[in-house]
Amino acid sequence: MSPRTLRIAIGAAAALAACAPPARATFSIVAYDSVTQELGVAVQSRAFSVGMAVPWAEAGVGAIATQASTNESFGPMGLTLLRSGKPAPEAMRTLLAADSGSAHRQLGIVDARGRSANFTGKLCSDWAGGVTGPGYAIQGNILAGEAVVQGMQRAFLETRGELAERLLAALVAAQAAGGDRRGMESAALVVVRPSDQYPEYRTRYVDLRVEDHVEPHAEMWRLLVLHRAYELAGEADELVAQGRHAEAGPLYERAAELVPENDELLFWAGLAAFQEGKRDEGLGRVRRAIDANPGWRALLPRLTPDVAPAAPAVSQALEL
Repeated sequence: MSPRTLRIAIGAAAALAACAPPARATFSIVAYDSVTQELGVAVQSRAFSVGMAVPWAEAGVGAIATQASTNESFGPMGLTLLRSGKPAPEAMRTLLAADSGSAHRQLGIVDARGRSANFTGKLCSDWAGGVTGPGYAIQGNILAGEAVVQGMQRAFLETRGELAERLLAALVAAQAAGGDRRGMESAALVVVRPSDQYPEYRTRYVDLRVEDHVEPHAEMWRLLVLHRAYELAGEADELVAQGRHAEAGPLYERAAELVPENDELLFWAGLAAFQEGKRDEGLGRVRRAIDANPGWRALLPRLTPDVAPAAPAVSQALEL
């Protein structure tokens, strides 16, 4: 796309968005991890389904949060600008220059080199503002006060772990400082990462949304833990497909330990433990899974040895 064509497209999209912009009064953080090269966005709001419009990200390109009187075209157009090589501050200026409603907008951008920028229009509802630093941009409007974004910044910088955990720590800190003055309803978390093995991670390594909940930040933590558990189970599934059952077993067990109330992970962890010689422990887990969901009993005799070598013995033990 030529620079002239890109400018025309940005102007047209901005004009359309200005006709009837949906309100996304909220707080968000966009960030880059220089070690993993992950990019991500975490956002929470009193609005329903905030994840539908605010967060945008692409691995190796950048991450964007567009909110307040939301101009959704800022997402795809902003990523196009970043993809063309423009740094985050320049991409932001280009987007705002083509937008007649910029006084009502709020925008945060970080690029794949950690350069960041954010903007709060002068007509955004008080309290509105933000803070930036190397690798992150934090912004919010209709907040309890400046302490909300300051708390997000502190939590993000002080938390250890993967980018997703650091982003959610920022949301928790924001809510602890008062958050959105109207309350809370929805949240979203998007993290992307470069991966030759899993190309889909460029657009969605972690992609979680809470549409309507009394404590969306807490529900988002629960979903992230569940995501991590199924991530381990997915790795185990790949090992099973290669016939490496002994290596898969510990992964299934670790997954079940993360979410012990999940009957599916409990079932597979039980079969794995039984296969490893921990017969009583494995059988106990399978029984608990079946108690929670009798469908696992129906599945058990249908499992072939290449999928679950222990299944026939477990089935027989249950009958006895």
